[in-house]
Amino acid sequence: MNLYEAIVNRQAKIAVVGLGYVGLPVAVALAEKAEVLGFDVNRQKVRDFRRGICTDGSVEEERLRATAIEFTDDPARLSEARFFIVAVPTPVKSGNVPDLRYVQEATGMVARQMPKGSVVVFESTVYPGVTEEICVPILESESGMKCGRDFKVGYSPERINPGDPVHLFENIVKIVSGMDEETLDIVARVYGLAVQAGVYRAESIKVAEAAKVVENAQRDINIAFMNELAMLFHQMGINTRDVLQAAGTKWNFLKFSPGLVGGHCIGIDPYYLTYKAEDSGYRSKIILAGRHINDGMGKFVAEQIIKTVVRLKLDVEHVKMGILGLAYKENCADIRNTKVTDIINELQEYGISPLVVDPLVNPQQAYEEYGIELSAIDALRDLDVVVVAVPHTLFARMTVDDYAAIFGNRPKKVMFDIKGVYSRDSFERSGYHYWSL
Repeated sequence: MNLYEAIVNRQAKIAVVGLGYVGLPVAVALAEKAEVLGFDVNRQKVRDFRRGICTDGSVEEERLRATAIEFTDDPARLSEARFFIVAVPTPVKSGNVPDLRYVQEATGMVARQMPKGSVVVFESTVYPGVTEEICVPILESESGMKCGRDFKVGYSPERINPGDPVHLFENIVKIVSGMDEETLDIVARVYGLAVQAGVYRAESIKVAEAAKVVENAQRDINIAFMNELAMLFHQMGINTRDVLQAAGTKWNFLKFSPGLVGGHCIGIDPYYLTYKAEDSGYRSKIILAGRHINDGMGKFVAEQIIKTVVRLKLDVEHVKMGILGLAYKENCADIRNTKVTDIINELQEYGISPLVVDPLVNPQQAYEEYGIELSAIDALRDLDVVVVAVPHTLFARMTVDDYAAIFGNRPKKVMFDIKGVYSRDSFERSGYHYWSL
């Protein structure tokens, strides 16, 4: 009986290491078809999962309560599994250098517990070569076993889209790869148990690693182009949204829009690719240029807010301002690498301390990560400026009348609708000074 058959017959367990936005949905989906051990070093998170509580919204709590996953924070229990999925974060360090410490720590933990005959699959986003050149040596040194003889490795990049109720783990085509044909087949068939959209078998592990960073780098570059256009058209006095609507009537026009680019994928993954490119002797031009533009958009927006406040002769020191949204994107609770903080930090340089509202975000996490104390939306009263930074659905549904209650009787009302989700005409007819990218 091979490993896949043992998993299907529930005689071998799958261990998912790292239960964040990626790992938890993977574990829950596979647990409907196999025996799954869900491991995370965060004890509170494990306790919450056992009680069916999911604070980040990555899995519906009803589904979490019904899952048969065995949640644990005890590394020793990893020895019960034979198929390992490593899904831990891969951020960047100062200088935008890849930070692989979580992957390395998780790899060492798995190595010390895995039995012979195991398969270890990495889902964390990395640059081409990390699995075979960095992770395999750790697996060998910590386990005392030999890759290819005693255990096998594979790579299957995550494609989870936080906050997206449509594109779920089960209905997104899954890229899979393995160190040899036998491993590739096992990895493909295991993921195929849960992924209804099917799997794509990549030619090699490095191809799969590269595909992941290319996906996000491509999106990053396209958004950077939109952001550059927005800054250009702002100088020209042209409405960017009007231009994009007109251009979008052509059948092959790519429909991207300007905005803040943060999060743990698009805002980070391109740096993994450029890091490897430089290590190979190639200096990226387009990718880094796009990153430079997108990383500067928070500062650009803040500067436009200040210029508007000054032009309208509002008192900069005493202006009352509210910011709606702190998460890195709409309908999501994730605040990792959010660019809203860039706006806040720049405003604070001018002595402005805006009230920040985001009911989807955990207030404790916001304070611990960024020192930001979130306010309730009811606290937004008699404001001079409202900045809709992240158009969660609950914000996007708000009307001019809803905002009238927030501004009160202020003689000058400034609406900064960064992504342009509202009707400019509706606000301007009501006497607002409206701005969008």
